[in-house]
Amino acid sequence: MASHYDFTSFLRRTDKDIILLLLYVNDMIITGDDLSSIQELKAFLSQQFEMKDPGHLNYFLGLEITHSIDGLYITQAKYASKLLSQARLTDSKTVDTPVEFNVHLTPLGGKPLSNPSLYRRLVGSLIYLIVTHLDISYAVHQVSQYLFAPRLTYYTAVLRILRYLKCTLFYGLFYSAQSPLILRAFSDIDWAGDPTDRRSTTGYCFLLGSSLISWQSKK
Repeated sequence: MASHYDFTSFLRRTDKDIILLLLYVNDMIITGDDLSSIQELKAFLSQQFEMKDPGHLNYFLGLEITHSIDGLYITQAKYASKLLSQARLTDSKTVDTPVEFNVHLTPLGGKPLSNPSLYRRLVGSLIYLIVTHLDISYAVHQVSQYLFAPRLTYYTAVLRILRYLKCTLFYGLFYSAQSPLILRAFSDIDWAGDPTDRRSTTGYCFLLGSSLISWQSKK
């Protein structure tokens, strides 16, 4: 059965097991709580389509997955390293925070960029990097508001995010095998904090036990 929230996700639930399948173009992840049922599903799909089974999940769409007895650790170190190379920041200095303290971007800050394509590519890549780097969510949300007409000050803010990533390449998400299935949520808001339109920025995160499963920073 296809998910009502994500059309690339499929769920099979029976009295015996639960099987989850995630499909993206020609890449697929299959997981569940019964190994024999997973093997049966893979055998069935192999009869219908030409498939290769690389075994345990280690890499998927830029995500690096490390398995251990304690759980799973997910990073995007390779993806972030390529991004730094694209911006030619492999030898640059690092910073401790993704946003400079008490600095607010405005629509008319700095000179317009003569070639905005690099800015847009970098910001687009940073948006995908939020999959494991929730610590840059707010900063990326700020620079993504100016894709239409990027300026020099915005590009400087993007470079700062990248310099921060250089010293946090291996930051990621850990999903504990022992985590209790207790759902918790936290939220906060910066009331009327935008200096231009006085709109608020809200942020939230959901945890299943000790595992972070959803988050967002949005104006």
